[in-house]
Amino acid sequence: MKVRAAVVIVEDDRVALIERVRDGRTYFVFPGGKIEDGETPEDAAVREAYEELGVEVELGDLLSRSWGNARLHLHYQARIVGGEFGTGNGLEIVSSGETPKGTYRPLWIRFEDLPKCDVLPMRLAEELSSRGPTENRKAMSIED
Repeated sequence: MKVRAAVVIVEDDRVALIERVRDGRTYFVFPGGKIEDGETPEDAAVREAYEELGVEVELGDLLSRSWGNARLHLHYQARIVGGEFGTGNGLEIVSSGETPKGTYRPLWIRFEDLPKCDVLPMRLAEELSSRGPTENRKAMSIED
C-alpha cells in the first residue's frame, strides 16, 4: 500500500501549504510525501517538512487519514522548532517547473482564504477553515 505522510503547520491565523501548478491546474497540498524504505510515517513527515519547507518540526497528533490517488494520506499536526520557512532543498522544490510534475511553492494561507483555494484533502482544509486559530491548536481527527 502506498502511503503519503504530511504535516499541518498552523501559526497565528494561517496554515503552511505547497502551491502546485500542474497540467494547467493550480491547487494546494499540505507539505509531505511518500514514505521511504525503513521510515515510519512520522519520520517521513518530519523529513518532508525539512525538504519542502526548510523547517524542522515537532510532530503532534495524527489529524487526518484519507484516501486519494490510490494511496493513504496521513496528516500530522506539527510545529516549527527550527530552520527557515521557504528554504527547502528537496528535489521537487529545486527542480520546480523543470519537470513534468509542475511547480512547487511553499507559502502561508490565511484560514479565511482556505475556502477560495483548491486544497487537498478538501475535508481537512474545510475543518481548519471552520475553526479559529486557538481551536486549530487542539487535536482533531478526520477520517475519509
